Amino acid sequence: MLPGEQINYAMNQAIYRPSIVLCCLLLLSACGAWETVPEATPDAEKAFTVPDRSTRISEPGALEAFKSETKKITDYLLYDGDDIHIEVIGRPELSGVQRIGPDGRISLSIVGSVSVRNLNREQAAEKINNALSPYYLNIFTTVRVEHYNSNRIIIIGRVEHPGELLFNTPPNLLDILAQAGGMPLLRKEQVLTRCAIIRNEKILWVDLTRLLTGDTTLNVPLQRNDVVYIPDATDTSVFVLGAVNTPGVFRLTPQMSFMDALGQAGGLTKDGNFNDVHLIRPDANVNMKIDMSELLKPQGKLNVAMNEGDIIFVPKHGVSKIGYILQQINPFSTLFTITQLGAVAP
Repeated sequence: MLPGEQINYAMNQAIYRPSIVLCCLLLLSACGAWETVPEATPDAEKAFTVPDRSTRISEPGALEAFKSETKKITDYLLYDGDDIHIEVIGRPELSGVQRIGPDGRISLSIVGSVSVRNLNREQAAEKINNALSPYYLNIFTTVRVEHYNSNRIIIIGRVEHPGELLFNTPPNLLDILAQAGGMPLLRKEQVLTRCAIIRNEKILWVDLTRLLTGDTTLNVPLQRNDVVYIPDATDTSVFVLGAVNTPGVFRLTPQMSFMDALGQAGGLTKDGNFNDVHLIRPDANVNMKIDMSELLKPQGKLNVAMNEGDIIFVPKHGVSKIGYILQQINPFSTLFTITQLGAVAP
C-alpha cells in the first residue's frame, strides 16, 4: 500500500471505528426502553401478609346477624308444594294425599279449603279435625309428610349440579356445597374462594377460603328458600408476567402464596432477573420488589399471600436484554459488530 493510501485508510478507520462504537452504545442504551421495570413502592411489605393457614379471620357483625335470622326449627313446618297424607280414621273418602297449594291451602270435601302453611303435622291434623267436626261425629285425623317438596335450597353458579336441592332437616353451607358436586372444583373455571347466600332481600358473602381451611364458624346454617351462588373465576385471578416459562392468568386458590403462583407459571427463565422480581397489588397501589435469594432463606418472610388481581412481573436482567437484541440482528452483522468492537479495543 502506498504511503498516501495508508494515510487515507488510517483516517477512515479513525472515523469509522468510533461510529461503530457509537452505534453499539446507542443499541445497548435502547435496551432500557425495550423493557421498563416498575419502581418499587417504599415500605410495600406493609400491604402484604404471609399465608397462615391457622388464621381465623371473620366479620362477626354481619355474619352473626345473618345467623340469628336462621330459624331454629325443632319440628318440620309444612309449606307450599309439600305432599301430605291425610288419614281420617274410619272415613276413607276423606283420606288421601294432597299437595299444599301456592296459597298454603288444601281442599277438603264439604269443608272447602284449609290453610296449613307453617304448621307442624300435629297442628295441621288438629286444624283439619276441627274443620271436619261440625259435619262428622267422633272423628280423629292424622297427617304425615309424603314428600318434602318445599324444603329446598337453590344453588347456582359454577357448580356441577346447579338447581334445587331438597332436604329433610335444615342444612349448613358445606352440606349444600357437597351435594352440588363434591366441592365445585372440577372444572378450571370453577373456583371456591367465596360465595353469596341470598335470603329474601339480603345477601351475605362468605369467605370459603377460610371455611375450607378450618374456620367452621363460617359454616352458615341455611333455611328454606335460601339461594347459594358460586361466582365465576373471572374476578379471582392472579397474573404472572415477564421472564417466566408459562406467563398468563392463574386461578387464585385458597391461601395461595407468592411461590405457589410463581411455581404455576413454571418459575423464572434463564433470562429472568433473580434479584428484581416485582409483586404488584393494584387495588392497594403498591409494588413490592422481591429478591429471590432472600426469599429462599429459611425464614421465607417474603413468601406473601396472593390476593385477587395481584400481578407478578419478572424483568429480564441486563445481559439478557443485550443478548436478546443481538439475536434479532442478522448473524453476519452481529459477527461484524462484535469484530469491530474487538478491533477498537487497545
